[in-house]
Parts: sequence; structure tokens; C-alpha cells
Amino acid sequence: MNEIFKRTSVRQFTDRLVESEKIEQLLKAGMQAPSAGNQQPWEFVVIDDPQLKDALCEASPYTGPLKRSPMGIVALARTNDMRFPEDVQSDMSAATQNILLEAVSLGLGACWLGVFPIQERMDVITEALKLPNTVAPFSMIAVGYPAAEAEATLRYDATRVSYNGYPRTAS
Repeated sequence: MNEIFKRTSVRQFTDRLVESEKIEQLLKAGMQAPSAGNQQPWEFVVIDDPQLKDALCEASPYTGPLKRSPMGIVALARTNDMRFPEDVQSDMSAATQNILLEAVSLGLGACWLGVFPIQERMDVITEALKLPNTVAPFSMIAVGYPAAEAEATLRYDATRVSYNGYPRTAS
């Protein structure tokens, strides 16, 4: 799966709109993520309205990529009836990562914008989207066609790997 090694955070986008088929494919990828007890806590809001994007960008000083992208996805975590509520954060992270990887496979760029667990960020998104208390904002993902060719850096570091225990011992 080369997408893992090609994925990088894209923060600059062209004005080209993302096709609805590709948006649906991103959402399918997100919902294909593993989840504890198959609880599937995710819901997604697709955002392409510039005024709404501006309102969401008030959540954090790091939301510039969303402002510059033609669209974004807000990943929401359901807060009720979860069999394993302690695992919702892991489930939502897997769903967000799946969207990022699918974006690469579709020729798109994307950037994960952190929201959870910072309450102030969550509050801004909750207000902007008029969310009920049965869902909580987890992440925002800026999506679009990259303005420039993005080059990912290989991050593998053998010094961070141990076998059969920790810390790594010399042989």
C-alpha cells in the first residue's frame, strides 16, 4: 500500500472542486475503519460553504488549510449508546486516517486538523454546526487538489524498534 508512504499533510490547494464521487469514496473509507466491538461511532459532515468554513476556522489558529481548501470533512463521534466509550478516540483516529489515505489514492491532498480533546475547539465547532449533545467533534480534515506536488518523508527509524522487550539491547 504505497499510499501510506506517499501521505503527507497538504496545506495548499487549487480551486478545483472535489467531485461528489470522490467525496463519497472518502466517506466510505472513513466508515471502513476498524472499531471496538464494531460500534462504529462516526458521523461526518461535509463542508463546502465558505462562510461555514470560516466559522469552523475560528476553532483553532491552525485551521488555515481548511480555509484554503475547497472542502472539508468534520468527523463527529457519537456520545451515546457506545459499548466501549473508552475506545471511541481510537475508532475515530482510525476513521480519520483512512480518509487521509484514501485521499492520496484519489489524487487528492488532505490535512488532519486536531480538535478533540480541546474543549474550546469542540465548542466552536458544536456551535457552528448546531450539533446535538449526542455527537462531539473529533477532527476536521481539509481536502482538495494539492497546489503543488507533495513529497512525503520516509519516517522509519530503526533506533525506535525493539524486539522481545524494551529497551533495545545491543547484540
